[in-house]
Amino acid sequence: MSTPPAATDYPVPDAWRRDVDEIVTELDTDVERGLTSAEAASRLRRYGPNQLRTAAGTPAWRMLLQQFADPLIYLLLAAVLVSLAAWFVEGARGMPFDAVVITAILLLNGVLGYAQQRRAERAVAALRAMAAPMATVRRDGREVRIPAAEVVPGDVVVLNEGDTVPADARLAWAASLQVSEAALTGESEPVVKDVRTLTGSVGVADRADMVFAGTAVVRGRGVAVVTGTGMATEMGRIAHLLRRTRKESTPLQRETAHVGRALGVAVLVITVVVVAAILVTSDIERASDVVAVLLVGVSLAVAAVPEGLPAILSVVLALGVQRMARRRAIVKRLSSVETLGSASVVCSDKTGTLTRNEMTIEKVVVPSGEVGVSGAGYRPEGELLTEEPALVEEAKAVLAVGRLASDAVLRKEGGDWIAHGDPTDVAFLVAVRKVEGLEEEIARRFRRVGEIPFTSERKLMSTLVADADHGGVVLAVKGAPDVLLARCTAERIAGGQRPLTPRRRDELLASVERLADLSLRTLGVAARRLPDNQVRPDESMEQDLVFLGIVGMLDPARPEARTAVAEATAAGIRVVMITGDHPRTAIRIAADLAIARPGSRVLSGAELDSLDDAAFRVAVGETSVYARVTPEHKLRIVDALQARGAIVAMTGDGVNDAPALKSADIGVAMGQAGTDVAKEAADMVLADDNFATIIAAVREGRSIFANIRAFLRFLLSSNIGEVLTMFVGVLLAGVLGLTGAGDAVAVPLVATQILWINLLTDAAPALAIGVDPPAEDVMRRPPRRLTDRIVDRQMWTGIVWVGLVMAAVSLAALDLGLAGGLLGGVGDLDHGRTMAFTTLVFAQLFNCFNARSGRASAFRHLFSNGWLWGAVAVSALAQIAVVQVPFLNAPFRTVPLPLSDWLVCAGLASVVLWAEELRKLMARRGRA
Repeated sequence: MSTPPAATDYPVPDAWRRDVDEIVTELDTDVERGLTSAEAASRLRRYGPNQLRTAAGTPAWRMLLQQFADPLIYLLLAAVLVSLAAWFVEGARGMPFDAVVITAILLLNGVLGYAQQRRAERAVAALRAMAAPMATVRRDGREVRIPAAEVVPGDVVVLNEGDTVPADARLAWAASLQVSEAALTGESEPVVKDVRTLTGSVGVADRADMVFAGTAVVRGRGVAVVTGTGMATEMGRIAHLLRRTRKESTPLQRETAHVGRALGVAVLVITVVVVAAILVTSDIERASDVVAVLLVGVSLAVAAVPEGLPAILSVVLALGVQRMARRRAIVKRLSSVETLGSASVVCSDKTGTLTRNEMTIEKVVVPSGEVGVSGAGYRPEGELLTEEPALVEEAKAVLAVGRLASDAVLRKEGGDWIAHGDPTDVAFLVAVRKVEGLEEEIARRFRRVGEIPFTSERKLMSTLVADADHGGVVLAVKGAPDVLLARCTAERIAGGQRPLTPRRRDELLASVERLADLSLRTLGVAARRLPDNQVRPDESMEQDLVFLGIVGMLDPARPEARTAVAEATAAGIRVVMITGDHPRTAIRIAADLAIARPGSRVLSGAELDSLDDAAFRVAVGETSVYARVTPEHKLRIVDALQARGAIVAMTGDGVNDAPALKSADIGVAMGQAGTDVAKEAADMVLADDNFATIIAAVREGRSIFANIRAFLRFLLSSNIGEVLTMFVGVLLAGVLGLTGAGDAVAVPLVATQILWINLLTDAAPALAIGVDPPAEDVMRRPPRRLTDRIVDRQMWTGIVWVGLVMAAVSLAALDLGLAGGLLGGVGDLDHGRTMAFTTLVFAQLFNCFNARSGRASAFRHLFSNGWLWGAVAVSALAQIAVVQVPFLNAPFRTVPLPLSDWLVCAGLASVVLWAEELRKLMARRGRA
């Protein structure tokens, strides 16, 4: 089977400006009979199946290996190899404890990442719905249902209400045909289709004589000749654009890579310097002494690297992912949660995300005045906002007749109201339900006996209904107000009717303009009573009508979106609306949500095309509302924002959103209204299609980032404390009494003690810090800039300060427990090392509380994290066991300590807490 043609290689290029008969001749088909089965099979072999090409799924083995593609992982793998080499040189006695521990941590990290990615894939797969799985075509002179993948150029497709269009096609015949093209163009309202050939330069959204793959028929019927399938469709063109879009690494991935590279260099330098210092200051006589020095060097390298970081990072992110899943957000990549927390700009689609995607009648203009209608969306709670009898009577007549001239159905499914039919028809149905008893009266009194379908020429829809109460037939008409008014000769008022004068007609048209200025879509309603025998629908009936009123309707903003936008603004996040809708509608919703002020500048797609790159970059810095945009515009807006240093989150549901979703720092697709292509391109899928969920994810991401910084602060300061203890201890070995104390290698701590400290502190305490509750001001802080380091200069200052204090108190404990030093200790080398070892462990446990915040006191919300207290208790008990349990003394080179020594160790270790409290206090006063 040959490769499908490129998007620009249509079998019939520019079909929208070519006559139908010309296309039929060129494709050698027949509108009435369609293709023969043999010819269709031949074309299927020639053009390929009617499907978009998708990237092959990642094999499980490759996905597992991808979890280890990280500089920190490479560093730890190198540490494993060096550790195994030292163990082998030493004689391969016992178990290579350090290598086993690091390998176990690496495997845990890989399994966690793999499991989460697989879980996300399954969740996204569950959300998928096949677009247009079947299609009705004419083959061999009859209509048949075939899989949409078998539709070929030249097929004659029959379209009915509710169908999904299987391919791009030129209309040959249409009756009241309206198609929802929101997935392709972003246009929220259905597009009225017309077979007349277009001329000039016309954008996709305005090609009324074409239907496009993946769009949905919401009203009417049509017959069309297929002009493009698969990748040679408008959807395919976007898929090509999506393939050319490169997915950037997330800010967290870039930052951890930077930390990993910096640590790699630091570890190499520190290890070489310390090993050289030990060799110079120690009495090396045997090969085993050299091996001991190398083992200390490897242990020090492991101590300098926070080997728990990848695993803890994965666990913390995975826990955040699970919390987001409970909030109906499915995260496909762990790092995406943190990325959203770093977002400085959220670019959002309008329809269905910021709005309900539920057309709602807000105002009814009647001869006696204007009536508001409360309640938004498809829930039938609401009422007419007036108690004046005349206004109530006239408004009820408008809503009742509008309901009669519609075909919508509204059902409650699983607690949600689900609408079927044209959105304006649904709006009338919902409005009628808000008036007590009106729906029941309509159902009892009227029965439909005929219909005059909507056409783009008339811009009207009419139904004939029999009136059980007063006899005769009523013609119910709704349509464009200007067209309808031209056909009216009178207007209905409470208790009767009056002639419709030219002056009065002008007043009503002014009301239409006033509603339009409020960005309301307007529709007129009229009626006419006919004799009993006049029941055959005829367009000539739509004359001498009695005007009833005008309704103004709007797809309302989500109430929770207002709160979410306000919260985002307070957090320093800029919200940008990008929609395919009309500019006037876009700015109304943007003003309602406080995204922009009323009257603010709205940039349209045509205006964007006129800007050069420099002007475009300036425009995206000043404009928050974009309307009538194409997929290329969305992608260009995202790229321009990123070029200005923004971390961009992009939301969307349509195929037209997919390239921008992929290019953004984090793409957020809609799970309910979203297309397959959008979900594949996104990093996160919202099961509830709600903008408020995005801001909840931002809050979660910011909390996670704060916790990542906290446990990095803890791990790095603790590791630096270990390194400085070893480094300074070797340099001052003579002063501290280490030389001549019995060991050829004069070091403050032995290798197993260093590895035990890492195992103890890099596990439970660090993980507990990673699940710290969010700070109260997490959404009042500005988003971090793209150039901000995850470990910045200020944080490094605090880390080094804590490391210095930690080393000082540990060496002080060593001196106090060892004879021959400055402080007059009396114990042997094992006793001194045990005190230094214990003090360093306890200092790191005190450091847990320091590390929770770089600014706030450790005593603020001291007991808010029960996991941390539990982790500290378990670690402290484990350290007591290593010192006091006899059979553990030998492997760890420890001796039991009396209670007085335990109190000395705890007292010295607590200095870390008080020293850091002092530094934070001075820093806070300095900022004040």
